[in-house]
Amino acid sequence: MSDNESKVPLPDLERSGDMPAVDDAGTLAPPEPESDKTTRGAADLEALFDVPVQVSAVLGRARMEVGELLKLGPGAVLELDRKVGEAIDIYVNNRLVARGEVVLVEDKLGVTMTEIITTDRN
Repeated sequence: MSDNESKVPLPDLERSGDMPAVDDAGTLAPPEPESDKTTRGAADLEALFDVPVQVSAVLGRARMEVGELLKLGPGAVLELDRKVGEAIDIYVNNRLVARGEVVLVEDKLGVTMTEIITTDRN
């Protein structure tokens, strides 16, 4: 490469973020406006649509000894650590992602999400 040819800048691999856009002439393109990055739709996630996940709705928890567990039978009442009307926890792949309420849809139980849990990632 001669001295008068323009050099393509290498991305900083130590930083997280997008690689800089470079045009055919080797010059940096202006950064994409933030509004363009946030206006993505469900079509952008199409590659993930077939990825299986485990979803769990936890009504409550109880602690007991194995002997007590073996004595349980049909019609047994198990006391949970939640009160009636309290929000249930919704887990995706064993990670708490939301809280919600139990609802009855026709003759089936369902869950309505009332709060999405966000976590700060570094």
